[in-house]
Formats: sequence, C-alpha cells, structure tokens
Amino acid sequence: MVLDYQHVKPGKGGAFVRTKMKNMITGLMHEETFRSGEKFPSPDLEYKQMQYLYEDGGLYNFMDQESFEQVELNKDQLEEVLNYLKEQEIYTILYFNDKPIGVTPPLFMEFEVKETPPGVRGDTAQGGATKPATLETGLVLQVPLFVDEGEVVKIDTRDAKYIERVKKS
Repeated sequence: MVLDYQHVKPGKGGAFVRTKMKNMITGLMHEETFRSGEKFPSPDLEYKQMQYLYEDGGLYNFMDQESFEQVELNKDQLEEVLNYLKEQEIYTILYFNDKPIGVTPPLFMEFEVKETPPGVRGDTAQGGATKPATLETGLVLQVPLFVDEGEVVKIDTRDAKYIERVKKS
C-alpha cells in the first residue's frame, strides 16, 4: 500500500516518483523510487463484503455476504479496525491470492456512548467545546458537551471524528 508519494522533476534527467510503502502482509515499511514510465503487473486483489459475526478466543469471525462461508481473522489482522468492530456490521475485506490481508470499516458508523463526563454550561468561551467520550468498543474521542451517556453518535472511521448525534426512534 502506498502511504505517501512525491513526484520529482529534476532539471536534468527524467522525472521519478519517490514512494513510502507498507507491505500489507508483513507490515514492514520501506521507501522506493520509480522512473516515470515504469510498469507493474496487476496483483491478484479481490474485495469482499463480509459481516462481522462474533469474537471467540481472540479470533474474529466474518461471513461472506455472497457465499455465506465464514472466515476467522486474528487480532493482528484487525489491528487498525478493532475500535470499529461491531457485530452484524458489514466490512470490506481485501484478499490477496485468496488470503485476507486488510479490513476496512464502513465510512460512517454509529456507536453508543458508554462513558463521558457531564457537560457543564459555561465551560465554553467561544462555543464548540468538547469533552472525551468512551464508546461501546472502547474507542475514546472528543464529542460536544451536549452528548450524554447512553446516546448514539455517528463517527467518521477515517479519522475517528464525531459527526452527529443520532436520534433514537
């Protein structure tokens, strides 16, 4: 996976791209430089929509939404999405050579606030003040003062930011 890249056009010679990449299987980071006309073979990548079912003894069970077969992933494979794991939710799992190598949560998810200090009126100088809140998965993020325990909030999973409070129906 390319994490960062920089296109360089020196005054003399051809242009090149300097990249910082992460091996999605081993997790190792390395930097590499490529000439502008270089070609690569297409990797055998496949994305599957899978539903998170349950956790059992450190193994997390997902079910393919098309074939209904189940896959177990360990904690290391889910490192980046552990704070977003919610039963019955659909996740996108990246397969390389028929092996799961990456899990992506939905862009926006709703979680119940389990713990947050009460918001006190007058704590704000300009408005827009926030307080820490612990969600049902253990994720801690900043929420506005009006959010209370037991309420459901919508968050952006790319940067763990509060989006809005969800009304109970």
